[in-house]
Amino acid sequence: MKKIFLTLFFALFSTSAFSADVTIEMLNKNKETKKRMVYSQELVKIDAGQSIEWLPTAKGHNVEMLAGPNGYDLPKKTKLNEPVNMTFTVPGIYLYQCSPHAAMGMIGIIVVGGDTSNMDAIASKKVTGSKSKKKVKKLLSEI
Repeated sequence: MKKIFLTLFFALFSTSAFSADVTIEMLNKNKETKKRMVYSQELVKIDAGQSIEWLPTAKGHNVEMLAGPNGYDLPKKTKLNEPVNMTFTVPGIYLYQCSPHAAMGMIGIIVVGGDTSNMDAIASKKVTGSKSKKKVKKLLSEI
């Protein structure tokens, strides 16, 4: 009986230790909003140290970080069709996109630790396509 409880405890603990704090799906179409080529959550607010996992639900999507706060080294864009997990330790605003669908407005913003001091830098970042430009303005207004 003791072994069963220990096994169950470690199984539950190890699952939660490696799971993301937030999961974002890369979608061809959001069933709720009917919008095409979007992330399931386009504006996410997390605490420093939390992680986000992006899950492709269809082929052809990735995550490319476009901008972040000072002191953050932008990672290389991810490969297509692969799940991505990133932990954010530097507070500030992060802007990312799906490289193949950037012109269609497939972008997102992450606010870490409530720090919005780099909002002007994010607002002035050049993005591909008029849909993405409008979405950046809309998302920043919602922070």
